[in-house]
Amino acid sequence: MPETQDNESLISHLEALRETLLKCFISLGVVLPFALFAAPKALNFLIKILVGNHDVKFNYFSPAEVFLLQIKVALVLDILICFPYMAKKIWDFILPALYEHEKKFIKSMVLMSSSLFILGVLFCLFVMLPLVINFGLSFATSDIQAVFGISNVVNLSLWLAVVFGLMFQMPLITHSLIKWEILDYETIADKRPYVIVGLLIIAAILTPPDVLSQIILFIPTYALFEVGLLFSKGSKKNKQKGLD
Repeated sequence: MPETQDNESLISHLEALRETLLKCFISLGVVLPFALFAAPKALNFLIKILVGNHDVKFNYFSPAEVFLLQIKVALVLDILICFPYMAKKIWDFILPALYEHEKKFIKSMVLMSSSLFILGVLFCLFVMLPLVINFGLSFATSDIQAVFGISNVVNLSLWLAVVFGLMFQMPLITHSLIKWEILDYETIADKRPYVIVGLLIIAAILTPPDVLSQIILFIPTYALFEVGLLFSKGSKKNKQKGLD
């Protein structure tokens, strides 16, 4: 009898998971036509951010190149617009299996993670990418003119936006490692030189092969690492005071 109940419970959980995923995919399908409609304006807005005050023209080299880029931008917009709804549905699926203190912690982490990801994307779009364009233009002379392919620039922009969004999760990673006692504060604080080297290597791998991009990714990421340490240290002191 217990085995039958376990099987029924597993089937009900799988059914709930299937329903959750189905709703997520349906939401993507519903929003996609609107994202396709908005994609050309979003692409033009991205180009304006990148160009700034410079007299720069982006070129395409095949008839369908811009159209394919608009589809790619539409897919990104589709995911961004549907993300809150999908996150809520996935959260509703996971929530019943958690304890109350776990629910509160994960809720705060999800909110902070989303905020930091958006902050990282905005930092990339409005700070990082214009600097990369300026860096490329700095090599132009009367005999050497910059010609940018739109696919290369947009693909780089989308890639770096995701990279910055992920790297801006550093304070949450640091805080979670300390909170769940996987590592203690002193251990992480003492390993700062290794963290610096590791972040520099990651920045070199994830960014274009120029020092400027690597430094621009490294500096805010390391600053956020220190913020995570500082926050964890404050939480540790408050916890000790509560025990006293």
